[in-house]
Order: sequence, then structure tokens, then C-alpha cells
Amino acid sequence: MSSSATVSPPVVHAHPTGRPREVDNRAAYLSFGLAYVLGHGAAAVSQGTRPVLDLPGWLPMTLLGGGLVVGIVLTTLAAQRAQLGAAPAEILSGRLLGAAWIAAFTALFLAITGLTSVLEQPELQSVLWPAGSGLIVGLLYLAEGTVRRNLLHYGLGIWLALTSTAALWLPTPGLYWVLAVAGGGAYFLAAVLERRRLHSFTGRPRL
Repeated sequence: MSSSATVSPPVVHAHPTGRPREVDNRAAYLSFGLAYVLGHGAAAVSQGTRPVLDLPGWLPMTLLGGGLVVGIVLTTLAAQRAQLGAAPAEILSGRLLGAAWIAAFTALFLAITGLTSVLEQPELQSVLWPAGSGLIVGLLYLAEGTVRRNLLHYGLGIWLALTSTAALWLPTPGLYWVLAVAGGGAYFLAAVLERRRLHSFTGRPRL
């Protein structure tokens, strides 16, 4: 007499992995890249001893500041989407990194306004803000890249921090050309490489 046993397939329960999904930084990279190209580019062509275009003085800073704000918002939204299903420790890390952006730019504002006020040279703000913003963003990228083990983010942070501070050695409009080309170009390249990085995880970008 023979008997047959029917073995039911194991039931796989979906459990959260406790880790956040990869952050898709493409939209933020493009926004920051446009801010650099348009903001610093406008300053490069309108300042110096022989300006190419006659643009209002407020336009470059407005383009740069607006692009940075949009980029920060997009960065925050992308990080929040990636936190879905994450463990409490990972969620806390993401929130702390988000708060670091606010704290860092507040500190930069206090440093620049205080320094230019003490030296009685408010015109220095047109140089310190572009270079200082690049330094702050670069250092924040270094921190985020370390926490999230994102080598592309980390490498972009190193590049931005070094090029932004090295540009201070150049007079205007050279400083702005370096920031527009080296900074903006790096962001556009990072946006392209970000797609490839996301593909390496699942075969298609995570949204």
C-alpha cells in the first residue's frame, strides 16, 4: 500500500525589512544643478570689470536661493518617501539629517551677516553666500552619504565642498564661473549616475 503526502507550499509573510528604501535624489540634483547654472551663471555674466550682460543685482541671488529652496524641499520629500517601512532608528536618522539642513543654513546666515556687519563690508555677501552654500551642501552630502552608505552622494559632497571653497581664491567673475560649471555640471552628472545607481538595486528606479 502506498501513500502520498501533500506538502503545502510555505506561506511567505511580508515583513518590513526595517531599512528604508534607497533615496531617489534625481529631482533634487536637477534642481540644485539648475540653481547653480542659472544663479551663478547670471552672476558670472553680469559682474566683473567687463560684464557680458547688464542684469539687476538681485537676480543671481534670487535664482540661486530659489533653486536651493526647491532642492531642499525635494530632498526632504525624497527622504520621507524612502523612510516608509523603516525601523525607528532609521527614521530618527532621517529626521536628524533633515533638521541638519535647517540648522546648517541658519548657522551660515548668522556667520555671513555677522561677519559682514562687523567688517562693515556688506558687499562680501555676494561672494560668501555662493561659496558658503556650496560648502554647507557639500558637508551635508558627506554626512548623508555616510549614514546611507551612498558613495555617489558622498563623492558629490566632497566635490562641492572642495570646489566651492577653492573658488574663493578667484576674483569675480571667475568664482561664479567655477561654481556654475564645476558645481552645476557635477549635479547634472550625478542625476545621470543616480539612475544607474538605483537600477543596480532592483533593475528599475525606486520611486
